[in-house]
Amino acid sequence: MTHPTPASLLTIFGATGDLSRRMLLPSLYHLQAEGLLPEDLRILATARTEMTRDSFLQLAAESIHARDPGARPDDAALQGLLQRIDYLPAGTDDAGSMQALAAQIQRLRRGDVLYHLSTAPKFYGAICQALAAHGAAGAGTRVMLEKPIGNDLASAVAINDAVARAFDESRIYRVDHYLGKEGVQNLIALRFGNALFEPLWNSRQIEQVQITVAETVGVEGRGDYYDEAGALRDMVQNHLLQLLCLVAMEPPARFDPTAVRNEKIKVLRSLRAIDQHSVTSETVRGQYSAGAIEGRLVPGYAEELGRPSQTETFVALRAHIDNWRWSGVPFYLRTGKRLPSRSTEIYLQFRKVPHSIFGGAAAADMRPNGLLIKLQPEERIELALMSKTPGLDRHGLRLSQVTLDLDFHQEFRHAPRRIAYERLYLDAIEGNGTLFVRRDETEAAWEWVDAIAEGWREAGFAPRPYPAGTWGPGAAVALLDRLGHAWRE
Repeated sequence: MTHPTPASLLTIFGATGDLSRRMLLPSLYHLQAEGLLPEDLRILATARTEMTRDSFLQLAAESIHARDPGARPDDAALQGLLQRIDYLPAGTDDAGSMQALAAQIQRLRRGDVLYHLSTAPKFYGAICQALAAHGAAGAGTRVMLEKPIGNDLASAVAINDAVARAFDESRIYRVDHYLGKEGVQNLIALRFGNALFEPLWNSRQIEQVQITVAETVGVEGRGDYYDEAGALRDMVQNHLLQLLCLVAMEPPARFDPTAVRNEKIKVLRSLRAIDQHSVTSETVRGQYSAGAIEGRLVPGYAEELGRPSQTETFVALRAHIDNWRWSGVPFYLRTGKRLPSRSTEIYLQFRKVPHSIFGGAAAADMRPNGLLIKLQPEERIELALMSKTPGLDRHGLRLSQVTLDLDFHQEFRHAPRRIAYERLYLDAIEGNGTLFVRRDETEAAWEWVDAIAEGWREAGFAPRPYPAGTWGPGAAVALLDRLGHAWRE
């Protein structure tokens, strides 16, 4: 297999869509401003929307301005990016437009080509087959696919099969944008770049792990999609399981695509199944009702949707990884909409000291150490330790918990804040697949999640209501309380 070379052409399908306007075009602008795009890279934008190149360039400029309305874009960088861009409308149901698009790709191509399918996954197969039919999917081409792919294992397999008929696996880059976040990459650096943590990163020293992805927003105009997916398929199968893999995987032999992905798939295949016999004890489903977010009254999910629904907007579950490193350690996963704050974090609680030498009040003050890795809204790492409380006391030492705090905004205050797609685009353009997801990972994740969804159906396990602005149904608290644990809030 020949090693990929930097792409000479980036073709974005769905270039007029929401993801492109919010993330993709601003990311390309920042890469342009920092001189990180290959000098000869051309960008071909395409979508079903009929518009001229000038109209699309205006849309692109407005999108870049809207990303940071308080800042003035670098005019030279903006013009440099716009000069790279062409626009050609095309639709998979219009063979003539796809033929014209393929011809334009061949005209612009000077080397490798990267396709980014920023469309609904149901179109992936048709787009890839059309590219192949017109000779635009051969050697030297690769394709980025947005997750989640499909809505269950069967549909994911069908989509993967359709894409595989045009592109072999080494040329398919499945995007989970969480893997492009600085904080997620720093988790890899924290684990495998420091001698301090690896000896402690196991069931002998860690009592529990919590992974939370909390949102304050509701469905925000995505009601029809979300009602079909729900929190389990939209977030657990996607982002939370990727974070779990990075926390739990064995050290890879090297930081390259094959080694990292091999360790992640081992974690997914070690997950204990949750089925109809265990869903009621290991999972919690919720759906938000009317409540208040940051002092503002908001309607319930059914009101926003405009009809009754049994779709969950909140999931909490207890996962077990049945291998030597993690046997006996519960991994608590939690995600939901209309929660009190927007937060993505990973919390590892270490076991208590085996014996306390301190008596009296100091013994009661003892708390287990904890490592908090916050990914958003701000990236930071906190290590909670016990320390002597300053002062004099006839009754002996008093203890307090203090944190060693690495605040990225302070430590790296001069470094620009990155959009996840900046890293993902840079890697995909250069042919580095380390931060992308392999086919067997997506299908193993779907297999595990499908068992939960099927268990819910067979057990008649309906979502429990929770008021907007709270941390989900009370059953989510009980899920941890049974083992003497509590959510970090």
